[in-house]
Amino acid sequence: MAAITHAAFVSTKFAAARCAVEIVDAGPRGRFGGCQKFGLNSGSCAGVGGGGLRWSAAGGQFEVENGRALSCVVAASPPSNDAGSYGGEPLTRQDLVGYLASGCKPKEKWRIGTEHEKFGFQLDNLQPMTYPQIKQLLEGLADRFEWQRVMEGDNIIGLTLDGQGVSLEPGGQVELSGAPLETLHQTCAEVNSHLYQVKAVAEELGLGFVGIGFQPKWSVADTPIMPKGRYEIMRNYMPKVGSFGLDMMFRTCTVQVNLDFDSEADMVRKFRVGLALQPIATALFANSPFKEGKPNGFLSYRSHIWTDVDNNRAGDLPFVFEDGFGFDKYVEYALGVPMYFVYRNGRYIDCSGMSFKDFLEGKLSALPGEKPTMNDWENHLTTIFPEVRLKRYLEMRGADGGPWRRLCALPAFWTGLLYDEESLQGALDIINDWTERERAMLRSKVPKLGLNVPFRDGLLKHVAQDVFKLAKDGLTRRGLNETGFLKDIEETVRTGKTPAEHILELYHGKWGENVDPVFEKLLY
Repeated sequence: MAAITHAAFVSTKFAAARCAVEIVDAGPRGRFGGCQKFGLNSGSCAGVGGGGLRWSAAGGQFEVENGRALSCVVAASPPSNDAGSYGGEPLTRQDLVGYLASGCKPKEKWRIGTEHEKFGFQLDNLQPMTYPQIKQLLEGLADRFEWQRVMEGDNIIGLTLDGQGVSLEPGGQVELSGAPLETLHQTCAEVNSHLYQVKAVAEELGLGFVGIGFQPKWSVADTPIMPKGRYEIMRNYMPKVGSFGLDMMFRTCTVQVNLDFDSEADMVRKFRVGLALQPIATALFANSPFKEGKPNGFLSYRSHIWTDVDNNRAGDLPFVFEDGFGFDKYVEYALGVPMYFVYRNGRYIDCSGMSFKDFLEGKLSALPGEKPTMNDWENHLTTIFPEVRLKRYLEMRGADGGPWRRLCALPAFWTGLLYDEESLQGALDIINDWTERERAMLRSKVPKLGLNVPFRDGLLKHVAQDVFKLAKDGLTRRGLNETGFLKDIEETVRTGKTPAEHILELYHGKWGENVDPVFEKLLY
């Protein structure tokens, strides 16, 4: 069971990642030295004495002293928590605003967090990995590389290590959520290390991973379902609110980057640039032209799918460009997004379609009289799916999953644009007079046409060239020798030919209209 083992130590701290954590002391005279509560995510300590001492902390950070042969197993799906974990006054709307505002940090503390998803498949027949195979993979990573297991009931559903997380998407897509890191060199090294580890374990199991934005061969019916409670709720609700919800859950993969801001005004500027220019990122990384073995008519079918998943929680956010936009306006928007679930006592309670506003007032029909915790709010924010999402940082969500090198190019593109003041202002100058209709047009047409969308007096390709120069110049001014990470998209910018168009050429030519070779072409 042990993912972290120490023969002996005086004091070791573990981050509880806002979820229940179990500590097992196998030492005959081990004793618990105290469980100290920290801040909003703190929780009560509980346990039993004796040689097999067990303690659990509901959240926050805890400390074990004078322990021996300790193991740490994350035993719930972060970032959920139980209502009983918190005391204090009921949440107010201002608390929700304050939660977002608490993300503001000075520039020297800005970090880069990269996340990516990938499709696993069986090397002998290209079929999707089953959950038992994924379980073997996760257990192998935990045993060989000292990751901590994340459990939901008896099922392993993820891993954590040093601020990183490995999790499962609904159809078995494996996601790495990277730690917040200072440089692109660090975040790319993290991606490389993860992919090396996954490849080492997967190959022994006869498994592989492909970097592409939409499942190229298999249908939803062919796709295994992961044993996660929140996904069951989503799977039942999605078909009621859009035509592509199950496709999104089971057959898409993305790469995204999470970036910081230093103030509300800085957040607004970055949010506007991120939304307006997201179609350019979608085009540069377009990599999902196949569906069930044939071309689907799009360059980024993944992006097209998001146009009809659930327009209450996805789609354009024109209010971001209105005067007066800030944290409060985003809270107003988020409160209007129907809920999915609440997590209590180790299980997900179906609240699909219910109102978080009612929850604030203690009027949630699924939990009469109960009011939300901050973790409920945090969870609710993760069920909102615009192209740029605000939490205590900004998530750039418009790019298709892709091969190894492109996973480093996406954070490089946005870091160069948003973390350099001159480049950020240059991007704002470019989008300043774009109309709501023009932004909506780009969002609608880019999935099909990529960089060849007609825009004003030219093509979107020409705007992308100006934006790319801003990103590259921004990285140059950071002075950290990071511009090389943009190399993988430089040719796309120059020619206007997306990755999807390259593999479509192969499909119609060398591959003889057979999609199977894409699994080898884009293999990690």
